[in-house]
Order: sequence, then structure tokens, then C-alpha cells
Amino acid sequence: MTTIERPEAFDLVGTKTTLIGPELKPGDAAPDFQLLNNKLATVTLSDLADRPMLISVVPSLDTPVCSIQTNRFNEEVAAFADKVHFITVSADLPFAQARWCKSNEASNVKVLSDHRDMSFGDAYGTHVKEARIESRAVFVVDKDGVMRHVEYVGKAADQPDYDAVLKTLHEVAG
Repeated sequence: MTTIERPEAFDLVGTKTTLIGPELKPGDAAPDFQLLNNKLATVTLSDLADRPMLISVVPSLDTPVCSIQTNRFNEEVAAFADKVHFITVSADLPFAQARWCKSNEASNVKVLSDHRDMSFGDAYGTHVKEARIESRAVFVVDKDGVMRHVEYVGKAADQPDYDAVLKTLHEVAG
């Protein structure tokens, strides 16, 4: 299998880095993944296939921009109750993710780790080759597993387009 590399696709604190994986587009099927929850259990796409999903991808929860992004979506998704899954993906260790959730009182998000094998990053095109972390991105997947919103944020210091993400999430959540 050929590895797709996208050179200089992500600005990590002033350094252009290579992203491993395809650049997904709306209309693509959501790729499968294997992530770890805070109990070290594997979570896959099929485990979350019962409803639409907001996937927020961040380099590290322990950075200000990533924390802002995750907290913002945690607050916004409360309005959807049980109509959507909200996950945040990073390569942080599951223990660090659990600590972050507790200290930020983030109760509407499932924080999942790609630390073990970067399968999510490789499938979704968010694996930063030079640092073995995730880039910043947001995906909205409908209940049929189709990508409805795809945003690769080009710089680690930039925020995603929250309005566009939430508009699509409202459309798929009904």
C-alpha cells in the first residue's frame, strides 16, 4: 500500500510539515479508524455509527488553541443532546486526555487517542510526519458514514470555521 504524503500542508508553529494520508472531501466515505479511550479500549468508526458525528482533531489538548477548540465544541454540542456523537482526536496519551477532560469539565465530548498507531491520522490525512501528532481539522459525518464537512486548518495557531461546522451539524442532526 502506497503512503500518501502531502508536503508543507500544515504550519506547525512556523515550520511547514508533511501530512500523511489523503485529503478527504465532502461526499467521501468516512474511513475506519482504531482509537483508544481513557480506559485503553479500542473505539472504531462502527462503534459510533448509530448517529451523525462531529470529529474535532487537535495537535494536543494541552495547548491553548486546542483547548479553546475542544471547549467551544463541547459547549456547542450540548444543544444537540443525544442526536450526535462528538469526539476529539489527538495523539495525546489517554491518561492526559482524561486529566484534561476532568480539569475542563468537558462532559459532552469523547476524547480519543491516536497515540498507539496513528491509524486515524493516516486514514484522515491529519498525521504530522515530523512530529507524530495530529494536525488541526474538523469533520462532520452523517448517519450513513458520508463526510458532509471537511476542514483542514492550515496553521496550528488558527481556529476552524465554527459557524460552517455547526451549520452542517444542524443539517445532519435534523
